[in-house]
Amino acid sequence: MMDWTDRHCRRFHRALSRYTLLYTEMVTAPALVRGDAMHLLRHDAAEYPLALQLGGSDPAELASAVRLATDQGFAEINLNVGCPSDRVQSGCFGAVLMERPALVAECVAAMIDASSGPEITVKCRIGVDDQTPEDVLPDFLTQIRAAGVRRVSIHARKAWLQGLSPKQNRDVPPLNYPLVHQMKAQFPDLHISINGGIATLDQAEDHLSQGLDGVMIGRAAYHDPVSVLAQADRRIYGTGQDTTALQALDEMRPYIAKHLAEGGKLAQITRHMLGLFTGQPGARAWRRILSENAHRDGAGLQVVDAALTGIFDAA
Repeated sequence: MMDWTDRHCRRFHRALSRYTLLYTEMVTAPALVRGDAMHLLRHDAAEYPLALQLGGSDPAELASAVRLATDQGFAEINLNVGCPSDRVQSGCFGAVLMERPALVAECVAAMIDASSGPEITVKCRIGVDDQTPEDVLPDFLTQIRAAGVRRVSIHARKAWLQGLSPKQNRDVPPLNYPLVHQMKAQFPDLHISINGGIATLDQAEDHLSQGLDGVMIGRAAYHDPVSVLAQADRRIYGTGQDTTALQALDEMRPYIAKHLAEGGKLAQITRHMLGLFTGQPGARAWRRILSENAHRDGAGLQVVDAALTGIFDAA
């Protein structure tokens, strides 16, 4: 979710769900350690619980990144071994590391030693390219478990690093949910979450009822956040009440006003809110008005109110 789940996106999603674990964009360890890019860790305590997602393949560098982040309030620090982006392949991190489980184990061991609080976790694929997932995934989990990892999120698709674009890698490789469930049976001591192609709370509840420990939802939560997040506290966590789109919008108003007062642009926040009314009458007008006007100089909450008029007029 690089360029998607920035701090404004996360603050908006937190207005819909109090308990769902949110993830940062992937931050590379070199950017933190060599690039002095501590601004990439910027977040608001209101986003908690929040996981930091790191990319990298150098154990010492990842350990240094963990030390920089360990007192920043993150609930966990997640090593991404699943992203198929061209950028991560060229840097030898992301899904390409599925081919080097011993190196991943070395990385997470160093990260665990460096962390004074946040749990070190891993996000991975079931395999890459011509690997046989039924063979490589158990070996991968065995090696990172031996290094101390206890929580893993598994995207239930291969990543084809040769021949498919990052976008195609999200949809083209077939899903293999049964293999992820098999891994939970084979590694009962691991906290295993499933990811890939899951778009509704009904689907999430189905996986949980079959024994998995968690479900990760990415783009569906971004494009239709109310459908995925507004009932999550009650249905998944068994606490709290459902949130409406209007309640979430009202909660965002002070945040937007503060951001504008600090010199920020309205579009930096509202670009993440285009899907707030997905499926409701007036949703198209909401998206259009925000898309056409939020980037303009001087755009403020009046633009949000104008977009909201489209919702009320359609009601």
